[in-house]
Amino acid sequence: EENSESEAEEENVLEENPEPLSASESGEDLEENMEVDYRAIPELDTYEQEGIDEEEYSELSETDRRAAEEELDRREIAESRGRGPSAFMAEEFERDMNYALLSRHRALQRNISTGIDEMAIEEDSEELALDFEDPKGQLAKWIQEPRTVRWIRRNFRRFLLEFRDEHGNEIYHQKITEMCSENKQSLEISYTHLSDVKPTIALWVADEPQVILPILNEIAFEIVNSQFKLYSNIYEEIYVRIKDLPICDKLRELRNSHLNKLVKVRGVVTRRTGVHPQLKVMVFFCNKCGEKKGPIFQNSHNKAEIGLCGNCQSKGPFTLNFEETVYRNYQKITLQETPGLVPPGRVPRHKDVILLGDLIDLARPGEEVEVTGVFTHMFDQSLNVKHGFPVFSTIIEANLIRRQSESDLATLTDEDKYEIRNLARNPNIGKIIVDSIAPSIYGHNFIKTALALSMFGGNPKDIGGKHRIRGDINLLVLGDPGVAKSQFLKYTQQTAPRSVYTTGKGASAVGLTAGVHKDPVTKEWTLEGGALVIADKGLCLIDEFDKMNEHDRTSIHEAMEQQTISISKAGIVATLQARCSVIAVANPVKGRYDVTKTFAENVDLSDPIMSRFDLLAVVKDEIDQVQDHSLATFVLNSHIQNHPEGGEGSEKLEDTFQPNEDTQKLSQDILKKYILYARQYVHPQLSDLDQEKITKFYTELRQESQKTGGIAITVRHIESLLRVAEANARMHLRDHVRDEDIDVATNMLLESFLQAQKHAVAEQLKRRFSRYLRKINQDTDLLFHLLNKLFRDTLRMHQYRMNLDLSSALSMSETQMRNLTVSLDQFEAEAREYGIYDVSGFANTQLFQDNFTVSGRQI
Repeated sequence: EENSESEAEEENVLEENPEPLSASESGEDLEENMEVDYRAIPELDTYEQEGIDEEEYSELSETDRRAAEEELDRREIAESRGRGPSAFMAEEFERDMNYALLSRHRALQRNISTGIDEMAIEEDSEELALDFEDPKGQLAKWIQEPRTVRWIRRNFRRFLLEFRDEHGNEIYHQKITEMCSENKQSLEISYTHLSDVKPTIALWVADEPQVILPILNEIAFEIVNSQFKLYSNIYEEIYVRIKDLPICDKLRELRNSHLNKLVKVRGVVTRRTGVHPQLKVMVFFCNKCGEKKGPIFQNSHNKAEIGLCGNCQSKGPFTLNFEETVYRNYQKITLQETPGLVPPGRVPRHKDVILLGDLIDLARPGEEVEVTGVFTHMFDQSLNVKHGFPVFSTIIEANLIRRQSESDLATLTDEDKYEIRNLARNPNIGKIIVDSIAPSIYGHNFIKTALALSMFGGNPKDIGGKHRIRGDINLLVLGDPGVAKSQFLKYTQQTAPRSVYTTGKGASAVGLTAGVHKDPVTKEWTLEGGALVIADKGLCLIDEFDKMNEHDRTSIHEAMEQQTISISKAGIVATLQARCSVIAVANPVKGRYDVTKTFAENVDLSDPIMSRFDLLAVVKDEIDQVQDHSLATFVLNSHIQNHPEGGEGSEKLEDTFQPNEDTQKLSQDILKKYILYARQYVHPQLSDLDQEKITKFYTELRQESQKTGGIAITVRHIESLLRVAEANARMHLRDHVRDEDIDVATNMLLESFLQAQKHAVAEQLKRRFSRYLRKINQDTDLLFHLLNKLFRDTLRMHQYRMNLDLSSALSMSETQMRNLTVSLDQFEAEAREYGIYDVSGFANTQLFQDNFTVSGRQI
């Protein structure tokens, strides 16, 4: 009854003061008496208490709130995917509207909490229900659709703001801060991070970079402006640079399947043009009516079309407004394949790379770089005229360019570093490395040692930034035909981290140093580096060095000592870096080396260039029955073991003259990594040197060089001595140069000097400098005495423990000493006190083997 009465009362209230409509009125006046709708009705203004949650909750943190919103989004997306389009289901229209309002409300809450304007990104049910990973039609058009753009903007913004590494650090937030603090314009994004979190965007970046990268640039610019309000006054655009692309292509393997894709290539910069302004945004004036037309955006993909004037509908002519037109920096470099990666018998391929924005002047001729960019094509008028049918030239538009350091050439894993450090603990590692160089060549230990020292190199010194002393070791090998001189160069080319191989007959002064060429596009003179420039921070291997013209040899004087190349041609004055070791191979003047003549008489080289070589090596083809028999046996065993049909299981021939030495050798891959590790992490310092010994050695050697008439000893040879000592310390991964390194350097320099003398003079000089020639026999007696002393001390300790008298101990000493043991570590410690750091050579002598045996670390 009460319900019926309230309903009746409500009807009476609603029908109070009804005004009948006249026939002349065409409709109802909705604004008349509208305040009646808002009057209080106590019977209706009551709400049921059931379902109301009056419990108080604490505030959610930003992370918990974001996680809850993502969970709600996933639920709503899952519910919406099961429904059809809302246009065909009118009963769900209200629910869809509520969901859209709820999504907009959440976006507003995120804007308030983060301070970033995201209201431009609208989320609706159809957009969230759409499967963006399944594009409809062409991918480029799909990405350009407004709803896809909004989806990309929303996800990439979340990636930049929310991505955390394995340690929980917001790395891109830190990178944005660092970029702005340094006033830079490029934000580097790791492709690996993007593919882990947003794989769809990462895939689109690789497939359609020209379309999606401008969108990513806009998002980055918005985030930077939201954090740094005035940064737009410095730069009007932020560039997103993609690094860590997993696939690295070769220049000669780029095909039409790579067109308009993101690629990564490596090479050496051989040519670089100047910086030119390129049109980016153009504004025109119509000459007939003065109407302004623009802005018209111009890029390398789309050709700008002016069209008709919007005012007078004429086709022009139009005049460019230089004040409102926007330009950008433009530069082109030529990238050539890395010399060590060119297949044998092939010509190195090259490709033009376009640098825009802040990428200009990041690479100089001669530097090895890694370029990530878009492989695209452009119309070339000269090719069409030449071939008579449409031909397009291909270029790479750089997105990221990075210089290649030695650490990037071969990424050393932690396992590699652990293995290298374990190898360095072997005191005999120097001999192992020397034996591992060119193992297919018999003998020539001096040349192998010189090549090893040259590949490791010394430390360059930069005195106050004004004077630089090179650390690279130059080597000249002179010898008879057929003694594997060229094979040494070929092996070094394959082992060294970076090397350039050339021949004296096929190289000119311009090809070795640098040249100036006219660019076919801009018609300007450009600089192009030669072999020495390309081999920067590596090795330059020159075969047939004696076949070069004297003018060509003179051109490398500066490169061998100052390690720079100065150019002053066609109005270009520049200095290029040529920080490389020169390893040259030459033949004697009359074909074979004459031992009755000096080194200078056997080779047609001037004194200035010979003084620039740190080490000289002479290879003589001498007739010796023992050596010839051992060499023939070595060659036969090499052919047997390396037979293409499997000769590994075959037995080796025995050398009847010399026993076979199964020495430990490193593989070429391990040796290459060892050299990389040493050059990158080991920088030995000169300290606590025997200065008196070095000074006396140099003084005596210089006096003898003046008497005998051999090669001239100059001040450069003191620097050569220190460089060789540093290289030997680096070979053993030591941080300081020891006396034994100075001994090795003295021995190498003295051997080089003796080989350059006549045979009779060399024999006299050997006796003269015998105290500097450190041989293993000189330490044998000392080590034997030290070891006997240790055993006698051990016997005496045994006597005290057993309470034996002296006569009993002496009577049983012969039998007792055979059962005594001495720690090898204790023996090595005693030897180090006398300046002997390697006792492995003494352990291989006949004197040691006749009196002692080694079991583990006990003697």
